[in-house]
Amino acid sequence: MISATKILPHYTYDDWKDWEGNWELLEGIPFAMSPQPIPKHQRMAGLLFSIFDKALKKTTCRQCRVYTPIDWKINSDTVVAPDVLIVCGEIKKKFLDFTPSLLVEILSPSTAIKDRNNKFIIYEKEGVKYYLIADIDKEKIEIFELVNGNYILLSEKKTYVINLENRCCIRVNPNKIWED
Repeated sequence: MISATKILPHYTYDDWKDWEGNWELLEGIPFAMSPQPIPKHQRMAGLLFSIFDKALKKTTCRQCRVYTPIDWKINSDTVVAPDVLIVCGEIKKKFLDFTPSLLVEILSPSTAIKDRNNKFIIYEKEGVKYYLIADIDKEKIEIFELVNGNYILLSEKKTYVINLENRCCIRVNPNKIWED
């Protein structure tokens, strides 16, 4: 029996960059990023952006910045756009072409399986130091830290110390977003 991945077309960044609309490309398989996320999702992204941005501004770190979705070209057949990310270093292209320090994916019914499985594996393999999964329905954020090449779920606490790059360190309580 032939597996589905053997008969599906395999797309690359060169194909992807000419597509209209918002798409992610995971190992050659396209995923439409439409319709736009619901307002609750967008609000959570904005609040998380604000929490991380304020935490960075309290430090002497000047090479790390917070972004809302930007394209991260991992390789020729994988391009993702996480909901929130922290990048330590200058982005010199129209897309991110190196591994960010922290990524947040906010779950929605249409993306939950992909975020918890496909992206989890990709981010772990690519060496993303922190991966946060925000579950709007459960009002919970899971924080995974990369340790010896594997993600471990950090125990739940109010304030986390997140060590980014080059001695950049922030203290955050991302679960504050549920208090609004």
